[in-house]
Amino acid sequence: MSAPATSDAAFCADLVRSHDFDRYAATLFVDAVSRRALLALYAFNIEIERVRGLVSQPLPGEIRLQYWTDLLAGNAHGGTEGNPVAVELLSAVEAYQLPRETLTRLIEAHLFDLYNDPMPDMDVLSAHLSETEGALFVLAARILGHGGEAIDHLARHAAMAHGLTRLIARFGYDSARRQLYLPKDVLERHGSGEHEAFGGQPQPKLRAALDDLIGQAREQLDGALKMLSDVPREARPAFLPLTLVGRDLDELGKPDRNPFTPFERSRLATLWTLWRAARSKAFR
Repeated sequence: MSAPATSDAAFCADLVRSHDFDRYAATLFVDAVSRRALLALYAFNIEIERVRGLVSQPLPGEIRLQYWTDLLAGNAHGGTEGNPVAVELLSAVEAYQLPRETLTRLIEAHLFDLYNDPMPDMDVLSAHLSETEGALFVLAARILGHGGEAIDHLARHAAMAHGLTRLIARFGYDSARRQLYLPKDVLERHGSGEHEAFGGQPQPKLRAALDDLIGQAREQLDGALKMLSDVPREARPAFLPLTLVGRDLDELGKPDRNPFTPFERSRLATLWTLWRAARSKAFR
């Protein structure tokens, strides 16, 4: 590789390692060529996800997201010079024929992040996770050489398991910025609502709603892990991040845990869990 190409790849690796260590660590168990493309995909996702934290009003955020939409459509203003993530992403799109419409839908789904509208119900959340988390699983499997109905089906369940766990883990952070990803219908089913979600205190009704979501995440995880055997062995490392979900749900579901406190898992625990999973029968 030329020096600029090496620098672009290193930038993406550093970005993912800093902002999404789970997926960074999962890439350590694939070959170097695939790993570079996966890191480009995950770096792109980070760029999209962190737009919400970089702006104070929706319009500047929409403009930032529009840049990526234009890039994928071949209409980027000023090209990709000076943007290593854009360079690496387009290289991966071309090399692996990644569907640009899937990436575009991921961007569009994250428009929701720019507004303080609550997540209305589980159906909308499911669609949101499919377009975001699910897209990453599908595209990662494609980079590893496989696609198809079995992978799409697995990705939908993986997206729910992984996505629900992430939003529960990030609940305190999102609550502090008045962002509600917990579905209103689930909150209301347990007699809770926005007041409790933004109140900063672990009220019993809120805890019941979170336990409901934890239970749903467990069901989705169990289903996804059973489906692993239905996909080609080479594609299974795309789903390695799932192996962290069960461990996280055990911690998040502890009765004495305050859901408003930050959730932390050590990098050593992450690496150990992924290493053991990569050597297990399910991923071999």
